[in-house]
Amino acid sequence: MKVLLTGANGFVGSHVLDSLHAHGIATAVLLRPAANTRFIEAHLPRLEVRIGSIGDPPSLGAAMRDITHVVHCAGCTKALRVSEFEEINHVGTRHVVEAVNQQKGRIQRLVHISSLAAGGPATPDRPARENDPPNPISEYGKSKLAGEQEVRGACQPEHVILRPPAVYGPRDTAFLPLFKAVKAHLLPRFGSGRMALSLVFAKDLAEAVVTCLTHPAAAGKTFYVASPEVTTAPALAGEIAVQMKAWTLPLRLPVAALWLMCCLQEAVSRLTRKPSLLSRQKHAELRAPGWVCDPGRLRQALGFVCVNTLKSGITTTLAWYRQQGWL
Repeated sequence: MKVLLTGANGFVGSHVLDSLHAHGIATAVLLRPAANTRFIEAHLPRLEVRIGSIGDPPSLGAAMRDITHVVHCAGCTKALRVSEFEEINHVGTRHVVEAVNQQKGRIQRLVHISSLAAGGPATPDRPARENDPPNPISEYGKSKLAGEQEVRGACQPEHVILRPPAVYGPRDTAFLPLFKAVKAHLLPRFGSGRMALSLVFAKDLAEAVVTCLTHPAAAGKTFYVASPEVTTAPALAGEIAVQMKAWTLPLRLPVAALWLMCCLQEAVSRLTRKPSLLSRQKHAELRAPGWVCDPGRLRQALGFVCVNTLKSGITTTLAWYRQQGWL
């Protein structure tokens, strides 16, 4: 068994690489020539690097020599241009599928990491399940759904699609501002602050990927990968405050301010040429009634459960942020 991992140098991909290494699975990684490898430095001395990108089909095809399994983790979560979501999450996935098919049966399985955003928002009383009709409400979600459709419709070997909700853990930058706000003694809340959330700790997602590489019951399936716990942003911030031993003042912001913040951040991103998760196209997701999914199918079919609680996940994440000087 030999795995090709795309997106290995990213937040989620680096955790997948950690798990592959921990399980003793031979792995090659697809990296662009100028890729930032800060998260995978420890692996580089013993890691097989294959230069290329999912936007360059010839290099992608060449990278799949002697590969038996593929984990497609590369993707775009923030962009300066909306078209980048389509180019990377949809067309890039098409290139991966085409390259897999060109290996003439040598590749046994493709594990594709998608997103809850492809399914759309859902609430605790009716959490998202794999058989629900998809209802993405952002360009990001639509592009991830289009990528899934490429896998389901065209991948000739076995495939597995994983849909995580928001992922947090060491190396994550998306949740870092919340930790920093708590450190500054602020507890931000938009509107009622009641939006329910499913989350997944990065290591749990990585272990789910490794499980799905070979488990016979995973073939052809789509799974939501999430902690059984459901939380809210204020509850999440509250747990962070408890663990940081920080007093906080509630900072209640009207929902209308969210649109203004999205617009302002998008303008800043265009000036600095640095994309941000906060943008106008993300506004619909931030206004949704909830982002909750049911991981029951994964448990029933594969016996897999995300073992990290929110409390333990925050403990590990906070310790890493402090160790790295991020907080």
